[in-house]
Amino acid sequence: MIETDILIIGAGPTGLFAVFEAGLLKLKCHILDALPQPGGQLAELYPKKPIYDIPGFPEVLAGDLVDNLMEQIKQFEPGFTLGERAETIEKQEDGTFIVTSNEGTEFHAKVIAIAGGLGSFEPRKPLIDGINFYEDKGVKYFIKNPEEFRNKRVVIAGGGDSALDWSIFLADVASEVTLVHRRNEFRGALDSVEKVQELKDAGKIRMITPAEVVGINGAEHVESIDLDENGAHRKIDCDYFIPLFGLTPKLGPIGNWGLEIEKNAIKVNNALDYQTNIPGIFAIGDINTYPGKLKLILCGFHEATLMCQAAYQIINPGKRYVLKYTTVSGVDGFDGTRKEAPKAVVKAIN
Repeated sequence: MIETDILIIGAGPTGLFAVFEAGLLKLKCHILDALPQPGGQLAELYPKKPIYDIPGFPEVLAGDLVDNLMEQIKQFEPGFTLGERAETIEKQEDGTFIVTSNEGTEFHAKVIAIAGGLGSFEPRKPLIDGINFYEDKGVKYFIKNPEEFRNKRVVIAGGGDSALDWSIFLADVASEVTLVHRRNEFRGALDSVEKVQELKDAGKIRMITPAEVVGINGAEHVESIDLDENGAHRKIDCDYFIPLFGLTPKLGPIGNWGLEIEKNAIKVNNALDYQTNIPGIFAIGDINTYPGKLKLILCGFHEATLMCQAAYQIINPGKRYVLKYTTVSGVDGFDGTRKEAPKAVVKAIN
């Protein structure tokens, strides 16, 4: 069982920043997320798109913001359990919680912060007969370990950033990469589109457009896929089929935890600390709702800060915390590092 002060459910920007604010208070965090990498929507849906409303950044790419947040929290050594979804929760007699994931991993936490964005993300599955049978038998909606595709024949379907980026990456891993899209035009970062064009011209990526995967074949594992290419049927031999059509947000099992829900969001007390109707469970970021709620990253950062202050009082009842600016107190990491402003020099001026 994984022990932690705060279990943060959701590794998006709000959840990641909560690690920093908790670290300032000497609180240890562990993050649980259903996606295979940190960053939430920013990393999965639009890593190369610019964001313009982050304070201090006139413009920052979504993926770069995630990288910066990961660097900022590194000194507080958070734990990560990725690719697993929070399934059940049990409140203990001492007020702590045990959360179990869909893979059976157990977490024991004094406080829970739900920072799941719009909920747990589930892949948009193509409407192909029998596709469920091939899940984990050659059909993959996420790529957790690229080495799994080493020297394999891979077909990727999709026309966005994820399809382009993974086609580029796997071109040097798989023995054969085929990119299928129902249109000739791709909606992705310009440099990714140009890179795929280069790899296609070099014969490292086979591109089939406009076309659509309409069938999967194989006895116990994917052996080939059927294409509809401008009304003509075509079969492509392959070992893996990876449809990358984006994600659908759903509240998921969290909706069964006894939390007060309003319009598929978790109601919280925004007058104080963003706590839910269950003491010790907070909801921050896009997953919560309250009068005047704005679904903005910077609002999530604010909510995470106040949540951590309240969590400190729950974990350290009766202990007073004196807020100090980091310019004054510095930042002491759990890894022994320290960041602090240069000390003033006392020197006479003649």
